[in-house]
Amino acid sequence: MSQLNIPDTNNPRVVIVGGGFGGINLAKHLKHLPVQVVLLDRNNYHLFQPLLYQVSTAGLEPDSIAFPLRGIFRKQKNLEFRMAEVTGVRPQDNILETGIGELHYDYLVFATGSNTNFFGNKTIEANAIGMKSLIEAVQIRNYVVKQFEESLLLTDPELIKPKLNFVMVGGGPTGVELAGAFAELRKYILPKDYPSIPQNLMNVYLIEAGPRLLASFSDQTSEKTVKALEELGVRVMLSTGVKEYDGEVVTLSNGEQIKTQSLLWSAGVKGVPVTGIAPDVTLPNGRILVNEFNQVKGFENIYAIGDIAQMTNDSRFPKGYPMVAQVAIQQGVNLAANIKNELQKKPLKAFHYKDLGSMATIGRNRAVAEFAGIKLSGFPAWVVWMIVHLMSLLGFRNKLVVFINWFYRYFTFERGTRIIIKRGAANIVKLRQTIVS
Repeated sequence: MSQLNIPDTNNPRVVIVGGGFGGINLAKHLKHLPVQVVLLDRNNYHLFQPLLYQVSTAGLEPDSIAFPLRGIFRKQKNLEFRMAEVTGVRPQDNILETGIGELHYDYLVFATGSNTNFFGNKTIEANAIGMKSLIEAVQIRNYVVKQFEESLLLTDPELIKPKLNFVMVGGGPTGVELAGAFAELRKYILPKDYPSIPQNLMNVYLIEAGPRLLASFSDQTSEKTVKALEELGVRVMLSTGVKEYDGEVVTLSNGEQIKTQSLLWSAGVKGVPVTGIAPDVTLPNGRILVNEFNQVKGFENIYAIGDIAQMTNDSRFPKGYPMVAQVAIQQGVNLAANIKNELQKKPLKAFHYKDLGSMATIGRNRAVAEFAGIKLSGFPAWVVWMIVHLMSLLGFRNKLVVFINWFYRYFTFERGTRIIIKRGAANIVKLRQTIVS
């Protein structure tokens, strides 16, 4: 295999795989060190995943939550970015294999994030769709608007209902936010854009296998979330699993069936496996076992951070840290400090996660938040949620565009991106095949 075209250097080379929260924060904190940083990602942009659901429900344009990686690191002289797909690693040779060539490394960091976890159910995986990428979010938006348009062509309510039954699986923040957003589509958009379609033909379901929503939150907050969703008309089903989905009918663990052409899966995520890493350090969920310094078990110069890393040294999180942005960000910062310590022959600093709290938005003036022992709900939590997410976006333009969109939507109840960019697939099966291909 040919060599990846990267300038030669006399400094140690740190190769970072993944331009997510962990990868970009690690790279930023290596800016002033005598190292060459090589950042690889299959896309040329950083994606702000917490707002993906707003793209999928026509609330935001795709480019308002994505920022070019080259733009982030334009002034960082010790960094090289290449858009590449990693195919494997040869640890014995310190070689990373990619689709565009091989690359030698001194330090290798996997920050590859996570994919949708269908828990081995191939039927569901073939017919449902996750929402982990910008392409998926845009395709969902296309598909949903197309379902509305096609419903206008039908007269039989029994044929319309499967098109307008939207089922979300997974009661975490993503599922809650999706369900709330779809409920607001029904409340504010359907009557204005499609007055010929009876509003009661559109139903939004949120299905959770566990006994409550937002399992990482308090019982009180979970109960408030259920109440807020039900006030929006969402049918919340707890302690209920999904057994099968054939693209037309969802079969639940209680025997109930729901006719739907739209099953959105957010019930779990899994790490992206890496070819070349020993199987005994890769868990069934795709995460890689690391020690307290984020070193992959059995290696001193290979690291994993963020969703891909499984660290179990913290008694608060015996099953590993949650797969959220703050863990990745903090691990990236800590690893940058440890690479500096390595270069200076100093002891490494163990990682300790500082939980800054959790939040989820449910809809207009509705959200929940818990941080520093404080529990908020309703309008105050909604304002905090907006401020935190707005400030976390990269780029002044993105912040401004998102703020203007939110401001406009708040006073007009509009969603300005209800367009079908490309004629989509006729059903969710073809939709998923389009995305995969």
